[in-house]
Amino acid sequence: MREMNIAVIGATGLVGQTFMRLLESRNFPVKNFYPFASEKSAGKKLEFNNEEYTVLCEKNIEEQEYDIAFFSAGGQIAKDLAERFVNQGAIVIDNSSAFRMDENVPLVIPEINEMRIDEHNGIIANPNCSTIQMLMVLAPLRLLSPIKRVVVSTYQSVSGSGLKAMEELKSQMREFVDGEKVSDPVVYPYHILNNSLPHIDRFLENGYTFEEMKMIQETYKIMEEDIPLTVTCVRVPVLCCHSEAINVEFENEVSLEEIRTAFKEFPGVELMDNPENLIYPLQGDLEGTDQVHVGRIRMDYSADNAVNLWCSTDNIQKGAALNGIQIAEYILNN
Repeated sequence: MREMNIAVIGATGLVGQTFMRLLESRNFPVKNFYPFASEKSAGKKLEFNNEEYTVLCEKNIEEQEYDIAFFSAGGQIAKDLAERFVNQGAIVIDNSSAFRMDENVPLVIPEINEMRIDEHNGIIANPNCSTIQMLMVLAPLRLLSPIKRVVVSTYQSVSGSGLKAMEELKSQMREFVDGEKVSDPVVYPYHILNNSLPHIDRFLENGYTFEEMKMIQETYKIMEEDIPLTVTCVRVPVLCCHSEAINVEFENEVSLEEIRTAFKEFPGVELMDNPENLIYPLQGDLEGTDQVHVGRIRMDYSADNAVNLWCSTDNIQKGAALNGIQIAEYILNN
C-alpha cells in the first residue's frame, strides 16, 4: 500500500491531536509526518507513531510536499493557508466552515456521499459535527420513505468549543464543589456550569444562530434535497460528546421495526434502544467511540407518520477527526 506524506494543521489542538491518534490506531500508511500549529507553538515536540516531531508553522509550508493535509485550525487559517498546501501537492481535508458552502468544494460524510470526494479540486470539507451526527440518522430513515419535516434540538458539549472551554467547565466545577466563588466566564458569555446556553455561534437577523443555519444549509448540500428542517442548538455543561433530540415526519407510513432495522444495517450507526433496561445513548459513556448511537425511538402520537429519537456521538471523533480520516482512507483506496 502506498505511503503518504501527511500534514496536520492545528496539531496541538483537540481535533488535531485526535487526527494524530486515529492515524495511529487505524494504521494509516504515513511516510512523512508534518505537524503544524501557530508560530507561538513552533518548535514544540509532539509524539506520533512512537517518534518525536517538531511543530512547524506557516513559514515552513513550502519546505515540503504533501499528499494530504488535515486542517483543524479554524476558518480564517483555512482560508489563508489551504491553497498553499494544495500548491505543494496536498489534498486538503478541512474541518472548519471556511469551504463548506463553496459550490466547488465537496462536503462529505463518507457513509452518505463518498462519491463526491472524486469531484474535489484540491479541497474537501468536513461538515459541522452536529450536521454529521444528524445526517447519519436521517440517511437510513430517508431510505424508508421521503422525509416531510425534521425538528432537531442539540445538546452540545463544551468540547465543541475546544480545550479552553473544557478547562473553563472543569475550573467552574472545582470552584463550585469547593464552595468558592465561581470565576467569571471567558469562553462563553455566561457560566456554563449549571446552565444550558441556547446560543452557539453568533445570532443572525432571522433569529437563528450561525450554528443552526449551518446545520440547515449543510443538510441541503449533502442530501441534495431541501428537506424542511428547523434547529435549536444548545450548549450544555458536558465535557465531551453531543446529543440530539430529533423528530422526523415521513411522507409514508413507516413502522418502528423498519426504523430499527434501518439503523442496524446502516454503517456507522449503533442501536442502543432498550428502555425497559434503561439502555439509551449517554454522552458520558461514548467518548472515544466511532459510531452515532441511537435510542429512545418511539412513534410521535401527535402527528401521523412521525418518529422521535435520541442520538449521541463523540463530536471530536466521528463529528470531526474520524470523518476526515475516512475521507483520506477513501482517497488512499481509490
